[in-house]
Amino acid sequence: MAIVKWEPFRNVSDLQNRINRVFYESFYPTGGPDEKNDAMCAWRPAVDIYETDKGLVINAELPGVEKDDVSVEVKDNILTLKGDRVPDHQIREEQYYRRERCFGSFHRSFTLQDIVNPDNIKASFKDGVLEITVPHPEVEKSKQIQVTIE
Repeated sequence: MAIVKWEPFRNVSDLQNRINRVFYESFYPTGGPDEKNDAMCAWRPAVDIYETDKGLVINAELPGVEKDDVSVEVKDNILTLKGDRVPDHQIREEQYYRRERCFGSFHRSFTLQDIVNPDNIKASFKDGVLEITVPHPEVEKSKQIQVTIE
């Protein structure tokens, strides 16, 4: 039997998304908000975070986002993912029958447990998924010194 780390707030985000969807669908039963109500459509990309023997891996789902519209930065041990998903301007608002996808800016921040070197962080973007690899910090090896006792 494996021991699983208990995380009391693990499913809170999923619950919040379900509650938001229920309220959203009650206000807009036949479609999405019009252009005036886009503020109700806040986009928060889904992420998976897991650890390997080499470090921490963060996978973020960013469908419809261009690589150049995404930034990753680390400051004060907080990794921040920012970007924009731009709507297709070829389609006019009055042409839509239903519009459920959200567009605009997004922002996700994650506190890193260990102090990391930002220069060692790697990121790749493929098929709408951003993978960020944060290597474990190097552990200083203990050094033995000879002490002369007088």
